[in-house]
Amino acid sequence: MSVFNKVVLYTDADGRAKFRDETVALSEGTPAAQLSPLMPSGGYQLRHSPVGFRSQFHCTGTPQWLFVLQGKMEIGLQDGSSRLFGPGDHFYSADTLPAGAEFDSNVHGHWSRQVGEEPLVTLFVRG
Repeated sequence: MSVFNKVVLYTDADGRAKFRDETVALSEGTPAAQLSPLMPSGGYQLRHSPVGFRSQFHCTGTPQWLFVLQGKMEIGLQDGSSRLFGPGDHFYSADTLPAGAEFDSNVHGHWSRQVGEEPLVTLFVRG
């Protein structure tokens, strides 16, 4: 059985955003078109970010998939690390603010920015 690599941006026990890789079994369909089980979703949004876009540190409000359709996107974490995502790349953004916490831009969340000469176009699918 094949698997799909799911990159997850999550909030660790220390309140900081981190990345981890998970797998999703492609247990349905046929050998020529392997599918995951059907997953629920709560709608989608498309976003256009112009050249030069950069956000401040923030947490994800509602967990969602993010798919890069055009351009490049960098996600930076509090520890100084970052990951670059290009067309066809994805991650599941679930770095929500810990229950009872008040947002602290020195501890919580991630930042994002458009990279390169091409605008960034992304698709968000609520989980």
